[in-house]
Amino acid sequence: MANTIFDFIGDTAGEWKVTSMTTLKGNPVTPVSHLKKVPGNLVQSETGIWTLKGIVSNLRYTEKEDKDKLVAVQEDLGRPQATLAAFIPIRKSEAWWNLAQDERRKIMENKSQHTHTGMKYLPAIARKLFHSRDIGEPFDFLTWFEYAPADADAFEELLVSLRKTEEWTYVDREIDIRLKKI
Repeated sequence: MANTIFDFIGDTAGEWKVTSMTTLKGNPVTPVSHLKKVPGNLVQSETGIWTLKGIVSNLRYTEKEDKDKLVAVQEDLGRPQATLAAFIPIRKSEAWWNLAQDERRKIMENKSQHTHTGMKYLPAIARKLFHSRDIGEPFDFLTWFEYAPADADAFEELLVSLRKTEEWTYVDREIDIRLKKI
């Protein structure tokens, strides 16, 4: 079985060069020049200037029909042409977590159309979501995107679309870290 726990290590060396770090909401993280993503475990982490840990989990708000559509068109990470990436740690407010799961799903899918929006950009933009809230990390989600330079404008369009939704009004901490494969 493939590893489901990963450490994201910000440091002075790594497989991805940081091209920009922008704090959109909340407290920043310490600036770094490189990032690496490595298989981890819950007991110990590799060290660097900072380390964030995330777990690949089930799709919590996606219904079967949407999941089947995603699986049919979504590409895996690590494609040779995908030399650009974005690492975006996000934390949602207590108001979000105080909603019942069905209320959160209605906001994500019915109102904000999170999955539908993302599917418009597949297969060009590959994405993997790592959950962190349940393991006591400072962010709830760590989102990793990979794409080719030719798809950089489409990626920006995707972020603009997602960030203007009702769902994003519940985000209280967000760091946008852009990367280039070394």
